[in-house]
Amino acid sequence: MTIQQLEFPSVKHLVSDVEWQLRVDLAAMYRMVAMMGWDDLIFTHITAKIPDTEHFLINPYGVMFEEVTASSLVKINQAGEKVMESDYDIIPAGFLIHSTVHGARPDAHFVMHTHSINGVAVSAQAEGLLPLSQHSLYVLGSLGYHDYEGIALKDAERETLTRDLGSNQYLMLRNHGLLTTGRSAADAFLAMQKFEAACMIQVRAQAGGGALISIPEAILADAPNQISAGRRGRGPEVIWEPMLRRVARRFPGFDV
Repeated sequence: MTIQQLEFPSVKHLVSDVEWQLRVDLAAMYRMVAMMGWDDLIFTHITAKIPDTEHFLINPYGVMFEEVTASSLVKINQAGEKVMESDYDIIPAGFLIHSTVHGARPDAHFVMHTHSINGVAVSAQAEGLLPLSQHSLYVLGSLGYHDYEGIALKDAERETLTRDLGSNQYLMLRNHGLLTTGRSAADAFLAMQKFEAACMIQVRAQAGGGALISIPEAILADAPNQISAGRRGRGPEVIWEPMLRRVARRFPGFDV
């Protein structure tokens, strides 16, 4: 049996410059997730909203994350209908979650959802994310929780998803995984990196079997000021170019 590598015809000439840049950034994010080991084969999603439209981009069903390219992304509307020709379908559960968040949150230009082992493990813990690490400091001030309602296929879940996310950047989907939003690709990606790392640290700390030390409430309350001071006016974009270089070395070809 000969394994054929996927090839996708370029759509660069069919879309605006703005949409093409979104496609390149989103394809890079898929490959970053694969590189970081956060992917669940083909079964989670990252989406990007196209400005001034109701359309957003999502991964083609049946394509591994490290295979996603800018041209392979599927453009759909809020009804889940393809608005540009594609040989690939999309996963209904991914459409429901991401269309809900994009529809409810105009600031959520990018939405990331993962089923990482660490994230799902913590989502199954009654107390959720604990203040055990500096990474958790970034998350806890803007974190919502959404109870598990089964595979996300029912429209009724849109209301509870919207309510539980609220204005937060982070959402823990109980028994399911992690979700972050961002005004940019860098914003959503860095948020997920902090979220995932906080969960990993928590699971490993608990596995150590010793008494755990929580971050004091006063420090948690002052977290926004500390984070702002630590960044010295530089936002999440400071990590984007370095991450693009890293993923281009590991999984080149996403920008076609």
